[in-house]
This record gives sequence, C-alpha cells and structure tokens, in this order.
Amino acid sequence: MTACIVGWAHTPFGKLDQEDIESLMSAVTAGAIADAGIDAADVDEIVVGHFGSGFIPETFLSSMPMQAADALRFKPATRVENACATGSAAIQQAIKSVESGRARIVLVVGAEKMTSIPGREVGPILLSANYLREESDIQSGAAGMFATMASDYFARHGDQSDALARIAAKNHRNGAANPLAHFRKDLGFEFCRTESEKNPVIAGPLKRTDCSAVSDGAAAVIITDVETAMAMPKAIAFRATAHVNDFKPMSKRDFGLLEGCEVAWKQAFARSGGITLDDLSFVETHDCFTIAELVEYEAMGLTARGRGADAINEGWTEKDGRLPVNPSGGLKAKGHPIGATGVSMHVMSSLQLMGEARDMQIPGAELAGIFNMGGAAVTHYVSILQRLR
Repeated sequence: MTACIVGWAHTPFGKLDQEDIESLMSAVTAGAIADAGIDAADVDEIVVGHFGSGFIPETFLSSMPMQAADALRFKPATRVENACATGSAAIQQAIKSVESGRARIVLVVGAEKMTSIPGREVGPILLSANYLREESDIQSGAAGMFATMASDYFARHGDQSDALARIAAKNHRNGAANPLAHFRKDLGFEFCRTESEKNPVIAGPLKRTDCSAVSDGAAAVIITDVETAMAMPKAIAFRATAHVNDFKPMSKRDFGLLEGCEVAWKQAFARSGGITLDDLSFVETHDCFTIAELVEYEAMGLTARGRGADAINEGWTEKDGRLPVNPSGGLKAKGHPIGATGVSMHVMSSLQLMGEARDMQIPGAELAGIFNMGGAAVTHYVSILQRLR
C-alpha cells in the first residue's frame, strides 16, 4: 500500500443544463479539498481526466481546476485521456506521483460535459476511440459494437436476453437508491426485457435499457501517501492496482472474451497480498452495456466462461448476494460522463468502505473491487480498496 484516498466530491450525473465544464470541475475541486480537510495550497499536483474529442470546443483543461482556488496557481497540472477509462488513468497517474515522491498530495479531477451537442453527433465521437482503419463503418456507434459482442455471445452460449434484462433491472433498482444517479427509477425486469416504444431496440439484441446514457458530471479525489493519510480523518488505501492495454484492432483479438479484463484482475489479485475475488465485499464494474457486465462476471472469475448468466439469474450480484455488483447503479443507471466515470467509481467505493453510502450501503463492506474499461475493450484498470481509518 503506497497511496490512499483521503477526500472526495461528486456532482449529480445527468443532463445538467445549468452546468458547464468549468462549473463542474470547480465544484468537485473545492468539494474534495474541503472534504480532505486540507488547504488548496497543500496540493502538490493536479491530474485532470477528460475525454473531450468534440463534446465541447475547449479541450485544454489541465488548469481548469485552478478556477476553484487561487492557491492552486503554479501547481503542475496535466490532462490525461484513455477513452472510457480516463478517470482511472488519472487516478493511477496520481498514485505514481505519490509513489515516486515527486508529490505528497495530488488532486484528481474527472469531468465530462456530453449533452451540449445534438445526440446524432455523440456516436461518431465515441467511435473515434476505435481503430478507424477497420472499424469506422460500425453502425450505431458503440451500441453497434457491443451489439456485435452480444450477438456473438448468444451464438456461442444461447440467447441471454433474460440475463441482460436482469442486469439492467438490478442496476436501475440500485440507481434508484443513489441520489447522484442520472436515472433514479426502478424499471423492473419486465420493462427491461420487453421491446416497447419506451424501450426500443437500439442495435442487434440490445434495447435502450441495455445501454448507458449520455451524461454530464464530475468527480474528484485527493490522493496522498499512507503515512500522511494516517494523520487525516479518512484513509482509503489502494491494496493493489493494475493497468493493461490490449491490441487496438478488434480483428487481432476475441472482443467477446474481454481478455484484458481477465489479465488486469489477475494482476491486481497477485499484487494484493493474498486477496481473492471471494474476499471482496462488492465490485463497481464497467457496465457501459449490459453484455459487458455479463462477460465481466466471467473475466473477473465469478463464473466459468459462458456461465455469466448464472451470476445474475441466481442473484449472486444483487446487493444482498454473494458479490454485489454496481450497488451505485453502475454506468447504466448512475451515468457515464466519460472522464468522470473512473473517478466516480472510486468515490462510490470509498463511501461504501466508510459506511456512508446510505441507501446504497452494503452492510459491513471492507474490500472494494473496481474495474474500468476504455474503448473497444482496449484499456483495462483494476483497483482494490480497503479502509485504513
């Protein structure tokens, strides 16, 4: 353990018409600094996670958190980007700065403003994360890509539409208890399973309830070394982290296996000092589409390959199950403002470990697992968190 989260902040996620990227980043910057009980002058470095790529005209945002406090002026600040795993990339960059001794206290801000542009423009922006030499003609953008995953999975293992609908229903039920979630309505299994005017097919076997929404939002954390953290009110330690990248072209790998996810989880467990999947109290995982969560059950080792449906059909991943998955509502219900997502996962997990998750709370939560994925399953990040104080 070389780093801890000692403070955090999180805006609501959703269509936030009254907010822009500056107000979102300023709010969580000020909030996280206050939550950690430090002064802005104590921050040694700033890392900003922002995908950008056309959602807003302004993309050079590394200094934007300084708008929240003049004392942040002249701090080193860098923007990082790694597709939908941008927030986790920013967190791991902060950990490296702490581990190296170059910084003692690092502010990490993840943010995205996605709803300012017409909906028809979102798909091409998201698809820009793909290997365009081969994948530029995918219909329906990211939804079409994961619809291909679902169709291939169904061809191998049978129609899993019931399992996908149960995942959607679970995450919407969990999101209903999250005051920061984009969607706070328990839709129920039948609505998620049934094609309707309000739940149309988007691509292949995926309906609207199988797809995460376009969201605005921001989250921030303060990261420091363990020794410093132990003198502060809160200390959520990184027991282990892992980051792996796969080949970018889907043609060079089996997209439907999420092998990078499997490797990242194995690396994290190997570095954790003996923790296994059975030891985790819950997992926040990257359910950009319900089929992704289903396959991630298999990649993390919860079930054998082809048996992911067992985990949801038998209730293992419900809040009162063997391994609760996405008690926050996940990307599906909480929302997926790209640059903020990975940071949000760490905030939601920290709330659980502090016993401060209110209606989302998993009783007795002690160890959290986080999986954040970017692009067409290209970049993969895992964190294992434990409360020290």
